[in-house]
Amino acid sequence: MKVLMAMSGGVDSSVAAALLKQDGHDVVGVTMRLWGGESDTGCCSVSDVDDARRVAQQIGIDHLVFNFSDDFNEQVVQPYIAAHAEGTTPNPCIECNRGLKFARLTERADALGFDAVATGHHARLVANANGDMRVHRGADDAKDQSYVVHMLAGRELQRTLFPVGNMTKAEVRKEAERLGLRTASKPDSQDVCFITSTGGRETFLGDRIPFHPAKVVDMAGKQVGEVDSVEMVTIGQRRGIGLYKTEEKRFVVDVDTANRIVVVGSDADLMRTGVALQAMVWASGEAVAGEYRVQCSAHGASLPCTAEILSDNRVQLTLHEAHRRIAPGQSAVLYDPSDSYVVAGGLVNAASAWPASVGATA
Repeated sequence: MKVLMAMSGGVDSSVAAALLKQDGHDVVGVTMRLWGGESDTGCCSVSDVDDARRVAQQIGIDHLVFNFSDDFNEQVVQPYIAAHAEGTTPNPCIECNRGLKFARLTERADALGFDAVATGHHARLVANANGDMRVHRGADDAKDQSYVVHMLAGRELQRTLFPVGNMTKAEVRKEAERLGLRTASKPDSQDVCFITSTGGRETFLGDRIPFHPAKVVDMAGKQVGEVDSVEMVTIGQRRGIGLYKTEEKRFVVDVDTANRIVVVGSDADLMRTGVALQAMVWASGEAVAGEYRVQCSAHGASLPCTAEILSDNRVQLTLHEAHRRIAPGQSAVLYDPSDSYVVAGGLVNAASAWPASVGATA
């Protein structure tokens, strides 16, 4: 099989490429040049491209570089900036997977005559009783990445490969060491590639959108502080929210960028029993109401819930136990009741949750 292997310059994709080659596939490595600006974190630096190229040489496969910087700016960077301006909390790495690392790369693979696209994600693809593929959790619970590839559906599921999904991270590094790969001890990338460690999110956004001060009020509407930039505040935040002197622990419960108001409350005020999702992607292509488990962050625990199907590709979830409110713009992923495989995923709606103690839309 002719496989286009996405190589980020990390150890997972390096070993994935080597395994495919060992299995007899015709493998070509490709590194996507995404972010053209300053970068000292993430997976888009010049050194990462060089590492990928050198690993390809080590294992004896060709290596290409695709310049998707315009697509990346349009589909990831600009929406990230716009989301902050609107008061939501985006997840750029998921949007990069959605628009670039799968959709755009699959499109290019089709044009070049490849049979499949492979990545180094820690997830597994397993066929169900009907022969349809589903994204299952990776073998390593601590490194499972099924959450960040939840958007795969239809044809993309049928022609994607995750060669290291059945391995633990320790096993991946051990294999890399056995093969003598230069990436064997390379640390995992942790940050958004276009946010530098020196400037941070505030510098990046401050250079691109105006910041606006906002009042900080308590649940009764009384002003208890002020912030310099409402665009930098997110649900659940505790530090850096400009509170006047207080001994109480307070968290951001809501953000109103239009009226420049930040609402703070106790941890109990954050608890919710419902959340609405929009822009749903169903692995089967069909929206089905029922009992599921929902995961609302890359490494968070999943929670039991009941899903009600709404119009316009929306879903209303009722959580079986209260959970801290999820910031609008974040992804929520539904798994089957056994918590084994991805059923669907969507984006948390801004007007999504009702308080656990009230039971009515907030």
